[in-house]
Amino acid sequence: MDDDAGDWFLSRAERANPATDVQAGRPPWSEGNLVQPLVHGATYFARLHAELSALQAGDRVWFTDWRGDADERLLPDGPSIGELLAGLARAGVQVRGLIWRSHGERVSAPMSGLSNQMLGREINDAGGEVLLDQRVRVFGSHHQKLFVIRHTEDASKDVAFVGGIDLCHSRRDDAIHAGDPQTLDMDPRYGKRPPWHDAALELRGPVVADLLTVFSERWNDPHPLDHRNPYRSLLQRLARMPRHPKPLPEAAPPPPPAGPHAVQLLRTYAPKRPPFPFAPAGERSVARAYSKAFARAQSFIYIEDQYLWSTEIAAGIARALTDNPRLRVIVVVPRYPDADGRLTGPPSRLGQLRSIAMLRRAAPDRVGVFDIENEAGTPIYVHAKICVVDDTWFTCGSDNFNRRSWTTDSELTCAVLDLSAEGRPLTGKVARDLRLQLWAEHLGLDPDDPRLLDTDNGLALWKASADDLDHWHRTGRSSERPIGRVRPHRTEPVSRRQRIWAAPVNRIVIDPDSRPRRLRGTSEF
Repeated sequence: MDDDAGDWFLSRAERANPATDVQAGRPPWSEGNLVQPLVHGATYFARLHAELSALQAGDRVWFTDWRGDADERLLPDGPSIGELLAGLARAGVQVRGLIWRSHGERVSAPMSGLSNQMLGREINDAGGEVLLDQRVRVFGSHHQKLFVIRHTEDASKDVAFVGGIDLCHSRRDDAIHAGDPQTLDMDPRYGKRPPWHDAALELRGPVVADLLTVFSERWNDPHPLDHRNPYRSLLQRLARMPRHPKPLPEAAPPPPPAGPHAVQLLRTYAPKRPPFPFAPAGERSVARAYSKAFARAQSFIYIEDQYLWSTEIAAGIARALTDNPRLRVIVVVPRYPDADGRLTGPPSRLGQLRSIAMLRRAAPDRVGVFDIENEAGTPIYVHAKICVVDDTWFTCGSDNFNRRSWTTDSELTCAVLDLSAEGRPLTGKVARDLRLQLWAEHLGLDPDDPRLLDTDNGLALWKASADDLDHWHRTGRSSERPIGRVRPHRTEPVSRRQRIWAAPVNRIVIDPDSRPRRLRGTSEF
């Protein structure tokens, strides 16, 4: 391959946010990193537990989260995340965190705020400093999930975690997909213990310092955390949280090189008032990076996503399909929205119906959309946010394939390339290994099965597996169950009457668009 990393990664001009200090050098990405994908919440929680448990007095922990439940266990027998972080604070480890007052699950906003407030309060009572950060655009949220762990005595041990996994209930599932014993309420078709598919990255090397800069920019924002909202101010006081955070300690030099991977940090910040000092006009590098990668795709695009319900995003993939007749696209989504009620379901499903229809119009025989179930037939909720292009470039982070994630919510995603000794992107290696792991699990195949390497026929393999399992269900499940977990995805329809009100609700509340007005209604970001 004669590409270089700049053919895949964004330039500083393409990022279009000169105010940020994140990867502000040339090149605007970091090299010499070691990236390890962590598939499943149980895997991530076990690694997080191991790294946190090894810390000593004077070491430092910074984290961001969308929702945290203080009693969520990291291992089957504990400890909980609240117990572990509070214990570290009492032992002299510096613990600082930024959490948003989440309300994504079907409970009232005050109860969601209480969950995050309780986690912050437990850590703060032990000597840490965890804040409810409400500096967001109207209808927006802080959705980043990040841990940075730095050691005072040995920087080579420094590590960071980035991905889609929150510190909350329902996330600690594994490859069996029996679900987390500690659950959140979801659509009842996911059962009493919803199976959950998710992923994160473990990162070592210079990128750890870059990720600390992501945290520091938010932490050092001089604007009040609560926007003088009485309810939010009350939550801050109940959790013993100030309106302004204390200054961070001076940053240590970046960790030494640790591996062959180049990492570019991608973010979304919405323009708002008062503005983010580090993104006064917002930042949409997540969206711009996907647009660049889709345009380079030659063989396949593989996506695992919670939503895929914005036509502006589907348009970029459709354009790539039209431009390249060899390109194939495989998408894995949840069978049902997590909250598929009478008011929440139709707006969400309408966006997905329109997006999938756009892809199939572009290339009806080269697009496959699937969902997955466990061996008991219970659908698995796909919360992972992963994209692999041509076994070369891949992403994992907090963003979803919707307008909200690409324009409105605060997001953080890592784009990763495996580099040769000459600094050129390599096909295979970490991107391919991640795809092989995911395909093997979903299709029920051995990771060494040669069919998994044949990406030209990968879509046909997925379709055959999905059709076999679908046929088994339709014929009464009287024979031996076929291998694999893949089913063809069929978004439930939205009636003509529902569309009258579902379309504006989708556009204004469910999936808002915070781009400049001149870009709205286009597929440009």
